[in-house]
Amino acid sequence: MAVPKKRTSHSRSAQRRSHDALTRTFAIVCSNCGEPVLRHRACPACGQYRGKQVIPVEAEAKAPAAS
Repeated sequence: MAVPKKRTSHSRSAQRRSHDALTRTFAIVCSNCGEPVLRHRACPACGQYRGKQVIPVEAEAKAPAAS
């Protein structure tokens, strides 16, 4: 079995792992309702994606204001 002749340096192992970092996903603001939405996904609040209604969303029943 092959055995490395020299020890791998800290610099070389760090260079190899430089692409392993996780990137944070950012939410964007829905252009229709203003809710935060993950990119490339339909808005769960209003059901629109790129200006088109793609998910049927039931209208919320608002309680009448007490006078």
